[in-house]
Amino acid sequence: MWRARLRRLHARLSLRTRLVLSHVMVVVVAVGAMSGTRELMDGPAHDYLDPDAMGLWTGAAAAVVAAVVMSRFLVRPLDTVRAATHRLAEGRYDQVLDLPSEPGLAALVGDVNTLAAALADTERRRARLVSEIAHEMKTPITILRGQIEGMADGIFVPDDAMFASLTDDLDRLRRLAVDLSSLSRVEEGAFTLHRKPSDIAELARATAERLRPQYDDERVTLTIAADTPAVVSCDPDRIAQVLVNLLGNALAACNPGGHVSISVRGDAGTDPDVTPHVLVLVTDDGVGIARNDLNRIFSRFERLERPGRPAPAGGSGIGLTIARGIARAHGGDVTASSPGPGHGATFTLRIPTAPR
Repeated sequence: MWRARLRRLHARLSLRTRLVLSHVMVVVVAVGAMSGTRELMDGPAHDYLDPDAMGLWTGAAAAVVAAVVMSRFLVRPLDTVRAATHRLAEGRYDQVLDLPSEPGLAALVGDVNTLAAALADTERRRARLVSEIAHEMKTPITILRGQIEGMADGIFVPDDAMFASLTDDLDRLRRLAVDLSSLSRVEEGAFTLHRKPSDIAELARATAERLRPQYDDERVTLTIAADTPAVVSCDPDRIAQVLVNLLGNALAACNPGGHVSISVRGDAGTDPDVTPHVLVLVTDDGVGIARNDLNRIFSRFERLERPGRPAPAGGSGIGLTIARGIARAHGGDVTASSPGPGHGATFTLRIPTAPR
């Protein structure tokens, strides 16, 4: 019973109060021990006002005062951290805490600063997500409204060309909705993989041939090197989605007269404990990627600024995020490499031969 009461009392006390009480208890025990020692050595001492006793109690009082001061000194950084966490809970991420000299507290404050930076970046991306979605939806909706109002006013003729234009804008909205739905499922891990033995080489050939008319329209050469079968357990529809994205990005990165190649090969590796992989490499000789952007391009709604070249038309900026999420759900990954701007890039899809 008394232990439960002690625990409840301990829970009600602040950290500063507990520190002070712990120091006071140490002082009381020390004074009691010294008084007991004097009594054993000198016999019963009834005069508590003699110089030795006064010095003893004065030292004890000074120790208590020092305990109060030290507790304030120790707890002050924690109070600062607590105030900072309250600001984070309120959505204020801009204040950076100064690192204290004590290593343990400095590590804690550093972690809080890192958390604040990560939350600020998440909030920035959330705001950008809303802005990007609004921007992506605004253009087709505006065009649709103008065309419909034009037909209602008799300005536009409701012929096949007009209905084809309406269909294109509706398809663009549908693709955006599908991309956003895929992004949500990828980030939440909410989609299901329907695995079955599939030949990645055959998937690569079929996907590339399906996109070849787009390459021909842009006058970009597409080369396929996927003759050797490479069977893995995967969701073929999802992997085809990744390949479409990678080939589409490569096409957008090339100028007319450019070249894109897709190849498939095995990667057994040198470690017997590591599952062998199948690699799909999509290489282009387009605009290239700076080293600092090689990982950033996989963040959602990240579009690289290319001087003198507009962003790819119709892109939502989340295709690579979805592609990497699908690959990692299979136990693999999608990575990018590039010699630098103006020298092309290679995107590599890695898929383990056996599911993890």
